[in-house]
Amino acid sequence: MDPYAVIETGGKQYRVKAGDELMIERLPGEPGAVVRLSPVLACSNGAALTVGRPAVEGAEVEAEILEQLRGPKVVSYKKKRRKGYERKVGHRQELTRVRVRGVPAV
Repeated sequence: MDPYAVIETGGKQYRVKAGDELMIERLPGEPGAVVRLSPVLACSNGAALTVGRPAVEGAEVEAEILEQLRGPKVVSYKKKRRKGYERKVGHRQELTRVRVRGVPAV
């Protein structure tokens, strides 16, 4: 089994390994910049699993920013029939595409 880590960013958890590409909530930085993602909630070296309580001490996942972009438009629409009530709201999430360069070897 390949080494992997479970990270938390943007209020969501992701299981990542070296070479994975992710779409995560916007991180500050330009394309080509290297960022360190933490907290690492769990990591495995392929044989043994280390689980943090709540995070693994000193563990960080290294990732490279590939691009900054916006996600697809999500439209929320409400209507009540015969009452003249209509509400329409659109939203586009700011996203960052990253490639994982390495996971901690704990």
